[in-house]
Amino acid sequence: MPSTTDNYLHGHHDSVLRSHRWRTAENSAGYLLAALPPEARVLDVGCGPGTITVDLAARVPGGQVVGVDAAGDVLAIARQEADRRGQSNVGFGVGDACRLAFDDRAFDVVHAHQVLQHLSDPVGALAEMRRVCRAGGLVAARDGDYGGMLWFPEDPELAEWRALYQRVARALGGEPDAGRRLLSWARAAGFAAVEASASSWCYATPGDRSWWGTLWAERLTESPLRDRVVEHGLASRPDLKRLAGAWLRWAASDDGWFLIPHGEILCRVPAA
Repeated sequence: MPSTTDNYLHGHHDSVLRSHRWRTAENSAGYLLAALPPEARVLDVGCGPGTITVDLAARVPGGQVVGVDAAGDVLAIARQEADRRGQSNVGFGVGDACRLAFDDRAFDVVHAHQVLQHLSDPVGALAEMRRVCRAGGLVAARDGDYGGMLWFPEDPELAEWRALYQRVARALGGEPDAGRRLLSWARAAGFAAVEASASSWCYATPGDRSWWGTLWAERLTESPLRDRVVEHGLASRPDLKRLAGAWLRWAASDDGWFLIPHGEILCRVPAA
């Protein structure tokens, strides 16, 4: 399988990390929490700066959580988050979703948030997550769906932004409309007992609009996303600056509203 590092479109520019650090178990893994045993051993795949990971550790006081990410530099932020919160039952290491360096059946729960959309073989990654999950355990995944995003006011340049993002994500081997495909991918990975659901993020307050619109404007003009788009000949830097302006225009609108749908799956590993 290809390495996850080959396909991660966004990189770890501050505009990306700001959105990642906002994520919590409550707003990003709520579908999993009721099924999380307090003594579980949990693997968080693609943990990024660790805010979800540390939240999960707080919810398994008798267990242990391991976060892995292909980008070793972001793990320093994750460790700082664990230290800041005094969470001692969590650890972090470099790891690849497609080649997990753990024994078979090593974890009770294996979790991935916004990871599968960036992989050229999401089915293979789910099979690998299944491999390291014990019989009777759970594999959980949640991914956004760009094609299902809704916003107001309508703006043709935001529609252009979405189409451009979908093209560059697919050029790198990912699938930006992953949310709707999770159930299908899980079945293809051999799971028979799959609970599929959906939830959303919505940005509609002045503070949320400013935060979300500004970080996307910066991604288009300053982050590795800009470089990937230009390298693949999909848009020019002036084009990206123009689309960044659309994001700032949306953020400044008193009527601005943005919805991001997410697909979710809870996959039960068959009992031995």
